Amino acid sequence: MVNMMKWKRSAVAAIVVIAAIFLIATDALSIKTPARTQKAPDFILKDTNGKTFRLGDYKGKKPVMIIFSTTWCPTCIGEVPYFKSLFSTYADQGLEIVNIDVQESKAKTSKFSARHNLPYRVLLDESGIVSGAYEIRGVPSLVLVDQKGIILCHQCSPIEPFLDAILNKK
Repeated sequence: MVNMMKWKRSAVAAIVVIAAIFLIATDALSIKTPARTQKAPDFILKDTNGKTFRLGDYKGKKPVMIIFSTTWCPTCIGEVPYFKSLFSTYADQGLEIVNIDVQESKAKTSKFSARHNLPYRVLLDESGIVSGAYEIRGVPSLVLVDQKGIILCHQCSPIEPFLDAILNKK
């Protein structure tokens, strides 16, 4: 009798685990990301210094790499040196890099930006509207927008081949 109850509990636990894995996998597969030829949603956000940034201002001028992140995300923190190296390599070639901090306060974001000496602008998406428009499902996320305002890649990795191609096209 005791063995039968243990077996039933194990079977129920296994079914729950399998169902959870299935639901997670199905949800991950259903995530839609903007197509490579989709027009980038325009937005206006303030940076940590209170200055306004409008994506549309770069149309016809420069490609823009958008980093969506948060201050509490361990992966985002670990990627800071990589993003800084991208800035030092590509900013002089005409790439605009901005970091959009998702749903955090200006104080927290400003402190993080100063602590890590971020060389690119850090924008505040305190409401999450911009990250929602770009269908961001996790951080860090990268979006590359070309000079025409078209999304070239969403979560592209590695991004360097895309950057080299777009900056050499100019």
